[in-house]
Formats: sequence, structure tokens, C-alpha cells
Amino acid sequence: MSIDDQNMPTFQKLYESAPSSRQVAKFVTAATLGAALLFLSALTLTGTVLALIMATPLIVIFSPVLVPAGITTLLVVTGFLFSGGCAVAGITALSWMYNYVQGKHPVGADQLDYARNKLASTARDVTEKAKEYGHYAA
Repeated sequence: MSIDDQNMPTFQKLYESAPSSRQVAKFVTAATLGAALLFLSALTLTGTVLALIMATPLIVIFSPVLVPAGITTLLVVTGFLFSGGCAVAGITALSWMYNYVQGKHPVGADQLDYARNKLASTARDVTEKAKEYGHYAA
């Protein structure tokens, strides 16, 4: 028995467990894309740091004007966004109520009907108990 015969099962196992060419192509493509994106990320970070270094003197000189202007801009933009969000919510609520009143059965109408019936039932029960307790007190 030669050495080659003894190692044959090992080579066969190695061959069978080797990745397919499709898996290798996927890995190479992913690694290349990842490396390119990592390079672009590093390049962007470097450019940002250099721009910040060059702009720092201007930022320091104009900071008494820029900081209040930035705060004001932030507040104005936040106010407009909040106002727009409230308007969208209001229009949506009005549209839902209109569809509900028209009997078009919008989303959540079943839950509203159930809650309304449950509330009415509870109110009737409380009223009856109050009348019972009123009769006992008299």
C-alpha cells in the first residue's frame, strides 16, 4: 500500500468540501465591492476632515452669527414640519370620520363600534346600579 492510496480519502474529502465556483465568484465580488466602498468611505472621511480643518477659522470668526442663525433655522424648520404633520393627521382624521359617517366602513370601524357598544353597556350598568343604591338609601 503506497502513501498515495492512504491519502486518497483525505484528498477526496478536501475536494468535496471545497466551495463551488459560484460561491467563490460571490465571495470575490462581495470582497471587491466591500473594499471599494471602504476605500470611498475613507476618502470621504479624509475630505471631510480636511474641509473642517480649512473651515475652522471661518467658523470661529462667524460663530456669533452662525449659531443663532442655525438655531433659528432649526426652530423654523421644526415648526413647519410639526405644523405639516398636524395638518396631515387632521385631514386623515376628517377623511376617516367622513368615510365612517357615509357607511364606507374604514379601517378600525369595527373596533370603534365595539368600544362604543361596550361604553354604552357600562354606562347603562352604572345607571342601573346608581338607581338601585338610590332606592336603598331612601
